[in-house]
Amino acid sequence: MELGPIWRALIRNKGGYVLIALQIAITMAIMVNSIAIMQERATQMARPSGVDEENIFTVVSDAFAPDLDKKSLITEDIELIRNLPGVQAAMATNSVPLSGSGWSMGLQVEPGAGIDGIGTTIYFVDDHGLETFGTNLIEGENFSPNDIEWNDPDENTWPTTGILSKAMAEALFPDETGSVVGKTVYINDDNPVKIVGIVDRLQAPWNGWDRVENSMLVPQMREGDVALYVIRAQPGYRDTLMPQVEKLLAERNRGRLIRRVRTMEQIRERSYNGDAAMIKMLTFIVVLLTAITGLGIVGLASFSVSRRTRQIGVRRALGATRPQILRHFMIENFIISGMGIVSGALLAIALNMFMVQAFAISPLSWYVIPIAMIVLWIVGQLAVVGPAHRASLITPAIATRST
Repeated sequence: MELGPIWRALIRNKGGYVLIALQIAITMAIMVNSIAIMQERATQMARPSGVDEENIFTVVSDAFAPDLDKKSLITEDIELIRNLPGVQAAMATNSVPLSGSGWSMGLQVEPGAGIDGIGTTIYFVDDHGLETFGTNLIEGENFSPNDIEWNDPDENTWPTTGILSKAMAEALFPDETGSVVGKTVYINDDNPVKIVGIVDRLQAPWNGWDRVENSMLVPQMREGDVALYVIRAQPGYRDTLMPQVEKLLAERNRGRLIRRVRTMEQIRERSYNGDAAMIKMLTFIVVLLTAITGLGIVGLASFSVSRRTRQIGVRRALGATRPQILRHFMIENFIISGMGIVSGALLAIALNMFMVQAFAISPLSWYVIPIAMIVLWIVGQLAVVGPAHRASLITPAIATRST
């Protein structure tokens, strides 16, 4: 088919076509970068926490009676929970991954003040900590019962041993090719902590932290008004155990409240609520922009057909067939969409480069732009099918009567 009539038609109404091409370009840029953000958030949400999320739940004991022996209460609670049928392991700790609340400190490989430490989450656990979390120990050994000590609030001492996550060990000793088990790190500037084990993965309570994979378990119990119990059930027992544990603890001592009975799956969902909402919002924006762009193409094509009714009729009278008229508008829209999509691809790349620098997001995946280009091309061609079909139905007789 000759491109001459198509180019002449584009030039005569270049203002409207430029606006549609610009709309397509802006839609392309927003679509691509929205998809990049959604991919990054979805990747973060899919990161494993390092614990047995399917079988773990947590319970908070909040003591208010002034005469309670907190240490005995925690010890007896844990013993009772461990003896329940279906309980695989249990412990008292200060936090769990993705909970949003926890304790962080800086670790350094040399003692002394003024040395920059590397941030890490601290989990206070007993010798059942690894089993309760379901964390995979890849080097070294677990804490023994003799390693566990109760913190003295007046002295605020630190244990002399610790288990690091693999990511934390690599951050502290980036050039180490062998095992770091047996090495010493320092907390609070000069308190030595000997590394006795390495776990494969154990995330921090804060999913947005840039050091979310850095963690250290220390063999220490801490008494206080609020105690967090972590229970790992045998497969299939979690939902049955949750009300049992809540009732058991509530009836055992009336001087405290039992609250926040949550599964790890619920904790994960709450942690990523914002990310999930952002993905939904961006999805809606992308769909809405694509729909608006499609409607814009439909409107422009319909207006073009109504303006060129006489011209189309003359071409039909000169022998142009209905498929030729249909192809004319399809190719015309293909050219307009192509200019908009190519411009949009360049704009998307520029916008992504700015966002990478300004907001530290991940660069675009190589396949996102080609897929977005194909999608918008398809949307553009589908949008023009209706007006193009109506144009092909114009008869020479109707055209000659048009003014």
